[in-house]
Amino acid sequence: MARTLRFFKEQMLKAGVSPSAKSVEETEIDVDDLEVKLAELEAELTEMNANGEKLQRSYNELVEYKIVLRKAGDFFPSAQHSATARQREMELNQMVEESIETPLLQEQATSTDLSKQVKLGFVTGLVSRGKSMAFERILFRATRGNVFLKQVPIEAPITDPVSGEKMEKNVFMVFYSGERVKNKILKICDAFGANRYPFAEDCGKQALMISEVSGKISELKSTIDAGLLHRDHLLRTIGDQFEQWNLKVKKEKSIHHTLNILSLDVTKKCLVAEAWSPVFATKQIQDVLQRASVDSNSQVGAIFQVLHTRESPPTYFRTNKFTSAFQEIVDAYGVAKYQEANPGVYTIVTFPFLFAVMFGDWGHGICLLLATLFFIIREKKLSSQKLGDITEMTFGGRYVIMMMSLFSIYTGFIYNECFSVAFDLFAPSAYACRDLSCRDAGSIGLIKVRDTYPFGVDPAWHGTRSELPFLNSLKMKMSILLGVAQMNLGILISYSNATFFGNSLNIWFQFIPQMIFLNSLFGYLSLLIIVKWCTGSQADLYHIMIYMFLSPTDELGDNQLFPYQKTVQLVLLLLALVSVPWMLLPKPFLLKKQHENRHQGQSYTQVQSTDDALSEANHDSHGHGHEEFEFSEVFVHQLIHTIEFVLGAVSNTASYLRLWALSLAHSQLSIVFYEKVLLLAWGYNNMVILVVGIIIFIFATVGVLLIMETLSAFLHALRLHWVEFQNKFYEGDGYKFYPFSFILIDEEDH
Repeated sequence: MARTLRFFKEQMLKAGVSPSAKSVEETEIDVDDLEVKLAELEAELTEMNANGEKLQRSYNELVEYKIVLRKAGDFFPSAQHSATARQREMELNQMVEESIETPLLQEQATSTDLSKQVKLGFVTGLVSRGKSMAFERILFRATRGNVFLKQVPIEAPITDPVSGEKMEKNVFMVFYSGERVKNKILKICDAFGANRYPFAEDCGKQALMISEVSGKISELKSTIDAGLLHRDHLLRTIGDQFEQWNLKVKKEKSIHHTLNILSLDVTKKCLVAEAWSPVFATKQIQDVLQRASVDSNSQVGAIFQVLHTRESPPTYFRTNKFTSAFQEIVDAYGVAKYQEANPGVYTIVTFPFLFAVMFGDWGHGICLLLATLFFIIREKKLSSQKLGDITEMTFGGRYVIMMMSLFSIYTGFIYNECFSVAFDLFAPSAYACRDLSCRDAGSIGLIKVRDTYPFGVDPAWHGTRSELPFLNSLKMKMSILLGVAQMNLGILISYSNATFFGNSLNIWFQFIPQMIFLNSLFGYLSLLIIVKWCTGSQADLYHIMIYMFLSPTDELGDNQLFPYQKTVQLVLLLLALVSVPWMLLPKPFLLKKQHENRHQGQSYTQVQSTDDALSEANHDSHGHGHEEFEFSEVFVHQLIHTIEFVLGAVSNTASYLRLWALSLAHSQLSIVFYEKVLLLAWGYNNMVILVVGIIIFIFATVGVLLIMETLSAFLHALRLHWVEFQNKFYEGDGYKFYPFSFILIDEEDH
């Protein structure tokens, strides 16, 4: 039945008939009746196609025959007229050159020529124009030049009866003498796919044949049109119920496919199914099985039993239309292992926030929000339509883009930027000019006359010479703080994973040393940044961090931010150095000891029951079983993991500086488009230039800032989550749970 439906779909596409898009309420259809009905419709449609092809081929042959009759019919009168004119010319020449001896000789020659005259045969037809030159050469070589070929091109392309394709052709007429030459000509015509047609020399017969062929063409045309109307009506009838039939067949096919996976029990009287199911759905499954047993009048009810297995279960997270896109971002990196902490929960907030740090502009954020609201408001209509690849991708992530736009508005208020323009939204600026001479002098001469600006960057900073150094310092330090905070969150999640799975080794020899190492260096740097902001100190943090390693015992001098800072730095440096061997050495030896204790004396042990054996296998968290423990492999793996974390702590922290870099790039591009396009066009006091400038500004803003910059910030936020955040705790070696569901089949069909 699926093959029949595919055949129907192909025929409808060829005929330009689309299946009915309206939702048809599913009625009870018996599968056996549907199979019989589909078979009857297929037989009828196949017969109609075969008859239609035969009629169309006959029609195309008659059209070609009519063309041959007309083109070849023009050749004989013209040739006869030319021969008559040549004969008269020869007779005139002979009369001029008459002499006394010539009459006898002429009569003898004439009588001789008349006795030697031979009747020539001819073959007419059509050949493809692309093959006409080769056709002519082969005829000449095969007959040694003993033929006469006449070709006339056809103006418009015609349909070939055999292939059914439009092609350019020539009408040909080959004159020959002898049966052997005729046989050669016929074979050459067959080899070149030339269609041959009979032709009469008599003009009366030609006119009669043309009349007969024209009548047959009109009759065939009427018959073909009637057949096409009947076929189109049949396809439309099929198209009205095609979606309903297709869904029914897909459901039946999926049921039979699932039944084929089941196995027979020992008595071969019932089927046994082993499957995964969510714990919360156990009661629902039992109710459904019981209801199915009652509806089918089964003498034996279905038995539902929970099995213990060594296999790792699939991972299933219940999502909705809001959270599904964020979960897809995580799953694109790797599906979480069963009962592993799901980073998708944190991604709902952290992903759009990190995007917004790079995209902070509340004007651009509002534009993104308006575009997203269009998809959200019309989501019911758009979800049932066939969208393009880019539009479908944007529609699927509409709630992600909505969150990104909301956070962009928030960070735009913090940066105080709307299309690179600052506004006094929450209060007047805290600074004012001391006198009129300071207006063009940057920030020199500004004095604080009011309370500190309550939210975000003071608008007085924008447009000053110190704006870029100030914002660079602010965004760079903020990027480090955000990066260290997110990496600490990742390490804390690894602690929750280790606690849940009961893996104490990962707590003592992975979580604790990682926290010590990261916070001894970059946690301390974050603390220095906060202290410097709070105290207003002029200390050089670069100098402090560099000489913390090169000269830890030297005095700090002006770079000291708090008492006993040198002692604290020595302790933190010592802890960072100790944490490296702490991560590297103990864990492989302890794993080896655990393996030896687990399998000690197992050569002769009491045979366990099946349930106990399965239970023990299920609680074996390391999964080594009775395999040999490779200490060297475990040690190398731990060495790689330690080196990766130590180097990654530096590189990952530096990687978060992309937040600062992209935020700066976005801000500067906004300034360029605003000042060099919009304000420049405004300064000409010309309406045409102003309109052109506004159009260029709009296209540049939409194309570069709202599309390219959005995609760039999205990809960088994606990298920060996959590499810098998730590699601290996320294994991602699980596999998804795909339940058997008719709803999923219907969604895949659409």
